[in-house]
This record gives sequence, C-alpha cells and structure tokens, in this order.
Amino acid sequence: MTKAAPLIQAFFDEATNTVSYLVADPTTKRAAVIDPVLDYDAGSGEVDTRSVQAILHAAKAEGLAIDWALETHAHADHLSGAPFIKMKTGARIGIGEHIRDVQRIFRPVFNATDLKADGSDFDCLFRDGERFGIGDLDVEVLHVPGHTPADVAYKIGDAVFVGDSLFMPDYGTARADFPGGDARQLYRSIRRLLALPPETRLFMCHDYKAPGRDHYAWETTVAEERAGNKHVRDGVTEDEFVATRQARDATLAAPKLLLPSIQVNIRAGRFPPAESNGVRYLLIPVKSKSEGATAS
Repeated sequence: MTKAAPLIQAFFDEATNTVSYLVADPTTKRAAVIDPVLDYDAGSGEVDTRSVQAILHAAKAEGLAIDWALETHAHADHLSGAPFIKMKTGARIGIGEHIRDVQRIFRPVFNATDLKADGSDFDCLFRDGERFGIGDLDVEVLHVPGHTPADVAYKIGDAVFVGDSLFMPDYGTARADFPGGDARQLYRSIRRLLALPPETRLFMCHDYKAPGRDHYAWETTVAEERAGNKHVRDGVTEDEFVATRQARDATLAAPKLLLPSIQVNIRAGRFPPAESNGVRYLLIPVKSKSEGATAS
C-alpha cells in the first residue's frame, strides 16, 4: 500500500527571506514545522510571534496536531520560533547532532557560560540516516554539512527540505564562509542530494529573487537543479565549484541578524539568561579594525 504524500504549506518571511514549512500526514493529522521564524526588530530589540502564530493558526484550521519543530541548522539570518511552538503545542525541538560542533565554535565568541555545548538545549539530536515519524510519514535525516558543520535535510516521502545548501537553480547555492563552513563539504553534500531520484521535490529554506526573476520561489526538483543550477549543475567539478563559491563568498556581507541569530539559535531559540536587573541582553562583540580604535 502506497503511503500518502505529505501535506506541505509554505510560509515566506520577506524580512529575512526565509521559508518555513508546515508538513503534515493527511491520515493521522500529525504535523511538524520546519525552520520557524521569530520576528525580531534589531533596531528596538523587540520580538514578535506573528510569523509562528500564522503557522499555528493554519495548523488549527486544518485540524493538525504539531509534534515537531525541526531546525535544519543554527540559522545566521533569523531567530528561531521553535520555543514558542513548543510552548503552545508541546512539540519537540529537533536538529542534527553536529549542533554540538557549532555550539563549541560560538560559545567562547559570546562568552555563553550558561551553554553546555552538548546539544542539551534541544529535545532531539538526529544522526545521519536516522528515521522518525510524523504520524505515518517516514522522515529520514540527511547530514549535509558545508554551510555549517551541522546542516541536515529532512526527506519526507518524495519531498526534501534542504535547509541552507541549495537555492533555486537560478540563484545557486548557500555560502560556505561561516566558521566551520567548508565549500568542498558543501559540494559533496549537494551531490548527495542531487543523487536522489530526478522527480524528488526540493524545498528551499531561502529565496532572494535571482536577477531577472520578479517573484519569490522555493520549490524545485532534483532534475531541475541538475540541469540548471548555476553553481552545481551536472558537469561542474568540485574544484570549479569551490573556486566559484569562495570567490562569491569573498564579496558577501555578514547577514544583518548574524550576531543575534547565532547566540539565540545555538540555544535552541532560548535567549541568554536575564541579568541582575531581570533583562535579557544579546551581545555584540566589538572588534577593532585599526590600532587604538577601542581605546578609552
């Protein structure tokens, strides 16, 4: 008997160019949310839950029960809304087991002494090849490092949620210049994804409207990526990809929410502990580009 295909709803956050997904088993009505966004205003420090509320409202309208809040990696461009989903639904927060490596990299950067760096902020750490269920849907975890050491993709039926590895064919691939990133690893991870059956549907975590395209898009197929991805279409060698990726990365600015996002997301969306005045703060490490720039 053929299993039912997953029901998939996409939610696009234009402020961070992020796509979150509500994925459900049509038979049991059990569901997961992948890469939920917590709205954050960097200028005021205010947070809002409107993006995750929209997903929760959609789930309620469809009679879905959310069991999982799944992260593809510790994002550098938005804060995670997973804790709010957990609070409202009891969902478990899952991520790849190599989040420990990312925690170890960034714990000293933010002097995050509250962080154990053992992944225990998350409810479940997935191994490569591990399988679990969303109702009757079978989910396979694929470790796809390169953008970060911890990236995973979630394969659910004929759909794969690729996180930050591939983008739409006309935009290319994710950057690999963050600490722990590696362009060669990224190439090999992408080739693993593109070895899946040609008809496999691929769902992006981001879209930025490639030049000449007037609309956002986030769904494609293995066949379309292999035929037309500007960075990794069939015939592009590993060395060619690495040269292209490294040249491109050298021109990219840091994401505007990099510092807030990383220190929250390595804690599974938890903010740093409150200070003695009861207020929680996000840290901005100060770096000097010229001698004496930080002198008092």
